Amino acid sequence: MIWLQSITLIWMLVECSVSLYGAASAHSPALLAFGADSFVELLSATVVLMAIVPSFSLTKDLAARLAGILLFILAGIVALVAVLSLLYGVRPETSCSGIAITLAAIVVMPILAWAKRRTARQANNRALAADAMQSATCAYLAAITLAGLAINAIWHIHWVDSAAALLALPILIVEGRRPLRGESCGCC
Repeated sequence: MIWLQSITLIWMLVECSVSLYGAASAHSPALLAFGADSFVELLSATVVLMAIVPSFSLTKDLAARLAGILLFILAGIVALVAVLSLLYGVRPETSCSGIAITLAAIVVMPILAWAKRRTARQANNRALAADAMQSATCAYLAAITLAGLAINAIWHIHWVDSAAALLALPILIVEGRRPLRGESCGCC
């Protein structure tokens, strides 16, 4: 499990850095939301790693609940950024780095989610199962973000960028509630 979380941490550092750089340079709410998601996933993977390493006294249940709380924080960030961008008429530019990182995330994150689900099931680890859901959510957000970025790049419909960010809210809220209720994502 430690190797899986280490891979996640490395990937999330790359994804977060590229997304936030792309968001800043292109003024993209969708990329900012995606970068914020990457940051929250980085925190979540760190929490899960702390629950796995014996020298930390963090229970798996507490780690799962923290992962749920982080999803709610992410939903708040996404909602705030998207609504403010719509209200202030932010006109995002095309971001080639944003398109590239979201394409990469669409490939990488489902693989990580699958590996985490399998490992969580074998170890009966709810924290890792919750983190697997965060990885799956990242793939969903990457697809939505990519759609918004592509539509804006091709047809210059600027509000689609913010709308893409808002489309991610339902899954973030549903998946954030599960670990807070003590439910797993069906992974274990």
